[in-house]
Amino acid sequence: MNICIFAASSSKIDKIYLDAASHLGELIASRGHNIVYGGGGIGLMGAVADAAMKKGARITGVIPKFMYDNGWGNDNIDEIIITEDMGSRKKKMFAISDAVIALPGGIGTLEELTEAITLKQLGLFRGPLVILNTKLFYSHFISFLESVIDKGFMRKVHKKIWVVAGSPEQAMEAISAYNDWHDDPVSIARI
Repeated sequence: MNICIFAASSSKIDKIYLDAASHLGELIASRGHNIVYGGGGIGLMGAVADAAMKKGARITGVIPKFMYDNGWGNDNIDEIIITEDMGSRKKKMFAISDAVIALPGGIGTLEELTEAITLKQLGLFRGPLVILNTKLFYSHFISFLESVIDKGFMRKVHKKIWVVAGSPEQAMEAISAYNDWHDDPVSIARI
């Protein structure tokens, strides 16, 4: 299984986030899965990729040309796919992935996570979507999503689009236990 990781590229973060990302990478590799991610070599992106690579996972980085040209890519991974822009990067990542795990991150990670939610709501991505809530990082965002549902902007059943995990182990359990959230998402996508 190819697991898409959305995660921070920042290296100025608490060690607890880096440790959780590394542990997740180890778990992914130990279960025989591979990683598709943004192609960076630092921050949580680098931590998850490096840890998984050390344990034998295949790592595919998908990075826009301007980022690669600026030296932001991780040249130690198995494969780097260079795209024209950010939009085609995400499209490629979804196309070659069977599952998504969103780790803590900045606005880019949040944008990737919300696109994953949107694609699942529309039935355009059908794999598991896990939000790794390390150190309660996503708690406010999850509360916001619940508010969106409570106010009628999404259906209550849409809450099944994602699973919140408190640890890397829970994230992997959620992927293993996944059953598609709805047989026909398009039939309920319109509110």
